[in-house]
Amino acid sequence: MVRPSFIARLVNSPYGDPGALVSFAFRKHAILFDLGDLSTLAPAELLKIGQAFVTHTHVDHFIGFDHLLRVLLGRDKRLELYGPPGFLSNLKGKLAAYTWNLVQNYTAALVIEASEIDDCRQTRQIFDCRTGFAPSVPQKDDIEDHIIHREPTYDVRAVALDHRTPCLAFSLQERFHVNILKTGLDQMGLPVGPWLARFKELLYRQADPATEVLVPGVRPGEKKRHFTLDALRHRIARTTRGQKIAYVADAVYSADNAERIITLARQADHLFIEAAFLHNEQDVARAKYHLTAHQAGQLARRADVAQMTLFHFSPRHAGQAHLLEAEARRAFQYPL
Repeated sequence: MVRPSFIARLVNSPYGDPGALVSFAFRKHAILFDLGDLSTLAPAELLKIGQAFVTHTHVDHFIGFDHLLRVLLGRDKRLELYGPPGFLSNLKGKLAAYTWNLVQNYTAALVIEASEIDDCRQTRQIFDCRTGFAPSVPQKDDIEDHIIHREPTYDVRAVALDHRTPCLAFSLQERFHVNILKTGLDQMGLPVGPWLARFKELLYRQADPATEVLVPGVRPGEKKRHFTLDALRHRIARTTRGQKIAYVADAVYSADNAERIITLARQADHLFIEAAFLHNEQDVARAKYHLTAHQAGQLARRADVAQMTLFHFSPRHAGQAHLLEAEARRAFQYPL
């Protein structure tokens, strides 16, 4: 059985503030989609957050920034934030609302690197705790293929949707998945251990096949063994299609939005998608620039996703989650 690299779940119930936490297997690292109410997350979980991707700055999607800021203050930490047009101004306003006259007392400094995504351009500013979070000079970069954040092992893409304001939707795509073959390790007499993390990292970074990899002995005191990356790759690893997660919140159902969502989420292993209303309320949904459960299920089917999780249910449907779920499942499984 292949163990997933990403473990994703909603931060709150489908009726609570929107947000999804994605934890990385075998690493003390996690990312957030949206910054709504974060009180359900333990400080230990919040300290793992390296990046947060904010769809837009309506209060239920951004109020949790204050909570995250409070947990991270006084830590030697770099937090990367991404949001839609106007995001940098909103973030400056948040940070300017507090008094920072004692930040020089911190022995460790929080640094926030924030990026504002506007079509094919990305504007980035640094906010350093040691300067009272005074913003740096903006830096602008071009965006290619909608990729707004890149790591050796994965990419994050963003597209803008219409919510009567630009609202970003995101996908997290693992480049490829490295499966370690236990039979291969046994045949070579190699132990399971932390060295495998470096081995995987070299594969993701597409290191020179002749790169030397040191493998510790099976028993204490046993000498380390030397292998080339290429020799190990053929004996103990298999690469498969990478995992993909997509997150869609707050968008009116329109031809343009539908096309963008389907393209972004295509063949995702897990799609998180809002479903605020039942389909007999589609006029209400359109007026409020949200999706119905039927529309969410239809988009998931057209995108050919493997799994769908609904969220952002309207309070008017309190106690009726089963109706929203059933409507979306019908649209997901049975095309009209």
